[in-house]
Amino acid sequence: MQPSRDELVELLEPAVKALGYELADLEAHLGGPNGVLRLFIDGDAGIMLEDCELVSRQISSVLDVADRIGGNYRLEVSSPGLDRRLSKQEHYEKYAGSLIKLRLKRLVRGRKRLKGLLLSRDSEHVFLRIGDKDISIPLAEIETARLVPDL
Repeated sequence: MQPSRDELVELLEPAVKALGYELADLEAHLGGPNGVLRLFIDGDAGIMLEDCELVSRQISSVLDVADRIGGNYRLEVSSPGLDRRLSKQEHYEKYAGSLIKLRLKRLVRGRKRLKGLLLSRDSEHVFLRIGDKDISIPLAEIETARLVPDL
């Protein structure tokens, strides 16, 4: 049985932090012949190719020792990018005042996709300003939340 996303975060986050980076996000599509484990790292000075290589070597060692993933998989390490996914409470705090887009699990207020100014987040809701209206969206209804790049 493959480890869950939360188990992988628990296993890998300390190694990423020990190198001075934040594990911003993790995607695991494991099992089968084309498995992939993607880590998105961030740092105060941004992320360069050398940072990704360093983290990749360290994470490969951790995964080899832990031997928690069965089968073949590809490890990818990169920056979260300009349209980074907001996956932690800290991300919502850091990017308050930024434009974000939400993809919802089902229709909420007649829409499945929303774009608005991120006001805040609490334990159960994300608060947005869309036009001149402030709205709250239950976290349980959010499939993904991403920054809208300011280009």
